[in-house]
Amino acid sequence: MTTTGADRDALGVRAGSWWWWGRRRSVVLDAGLALVSALECAVEGVGFAEKASLPVPVGVVFGLIVGSVLLVRRRWPIGVVLVSMAVAPAEMGFLMGIVGLYTLAASEVPRRITAVLASMSTVAVFVVTVVRMRQDVAQADAGQQDFDPSGWYVPVMSLFMTLGLNAPPVLFGLYIGARRRLMESLRERADSLEQELSLLADRAEQRAQWARQEERTRIAREMHDVVAHRVSLMVVHAAALQAVALKDPQKAVRNAALVGDMGRQALTELREMLGVLREEAVPAAPAVVPLAAVGRAAAAAAEAAADDGPRLDALEVLCEQSRLAGAVVEFVVLGEARAYPPEVERTAYRVVQEALTNVHKHAAGAEVVVRLAHREAEVAMQVENGPRPSGEGGSDVRLPSGGNGLVGMRERVSRIGGVFVSGATDAGGFRVSAVLPTGE
Repeated sequence: MTTTGADRDALGVRAGSWWWWGRRRSVVLDAGLALVSALECAVEGVGFAEKASLPVPVGVVFGLIVGSVLLVRRRWPIGVVLVSMAVAPAEMGFLMGIVGLYTLAASEVPRRITAVLASMSTVAVFVVTVVRMRQDVAQADAGQQDFDPSGWYVPVMSLFMTLGLNAPPVLFGLYIGARRRLMESLRERADSLEQELSLLADRAEQRAQWARQEERTRIAREMHDVVAHRVSLMVVHAAALQAVALKDPQKAVRNAALVGDMGRQALTELREMLGVLREEAVPAAPAVVPLAAVGRAAAAAAEAAADDGPRLDALEVLCEQSRLAGAVVEFVVLGEARAYPPEVERTAYRVVQEALTNVHKHAAGAEVVVRLAHREAEVAMQVENGPRPSGEGGSDVRLPSGGNGLVGMRERVSRIGGVFVSGATDAGGFRVSAVLPTGE
């Protein structure tokens, strides 16, 4: 069995002390074959020396040297075949020729070279066999006049003998070489598939981690939008209640009722969202569910819960709640109102809601203008407040801020392909604008 070029490359460092052999048993096999071939050629060298009128020791030494060439069959298979053809007229090296042809056919030598050398070896063996058989037949049947050794018998028998010696090692070598290359190809393909699977697993883990982070962000945004606005208004009303409790008891009672109503609304919305999350995110039957799948289900549940929430027609109520909290809010509608996809209406509502919440947090008492424009293929909204008044009109209620309001609005608008812009105005106020495509 011979090793291919890929095998030699893979084993060159590990088996450097064994020259071109990859394993110890390969050395033992080749040394054994070379020894047998050398002994065979040495015995045949006796007859060659007698026919060539040479001393017998010369023929024996010549045979030993020729037969030992089989030791390098794995490294130089072409050289082994050429030597076997060269000594074929001396009727030497039959084992060397058979093993050499097998090694050549099983190696990585180009098939054209293999075919040419196999054909040349077959012709050489055929010619030598024909000559030898003619001599034998002529000597055995010299007294018989009715038998012609130059007829069909000698060529046919020589052809059969030649093919019997050369065809099996060549065919078997081709089979072994093809099988070895197939195994190498399968191993390489298996290694490639293993690497691809490992890469896909890494990418899947990265996508799962990204999905978990994305869903956590979405859920946090939903919770923030649902609770922050109403809680902010509750804090504003509580501050107003504290200020007028002794001066105007009736107004204090109204503010207390508003605080209670808003607290109940906030709790109701929070309870509904958590209930839907609990129903949708947890499987009914015990099962192992990936965290990313739970996150996606949770976000979908949160959005599903928000589908039943307020729409654009509730913006007037939203503005009225801010007015009751003491803010001066003007609501302007441009264009003809019409129905939009739920996600568009929900996003528009949440943008206005969060913008008003920021006004209560950072510019309490400032005048606010809320504009809603219905256009051909989009809907635009803008919330602009003036500078924060000084003195009594700008009382500080110390509302906490996490700095996520503008980020959440931008994420919502970008998610449906809209444009979001925010920034300070020249008058010292702040403006939030968003344009949402309606998909029409």
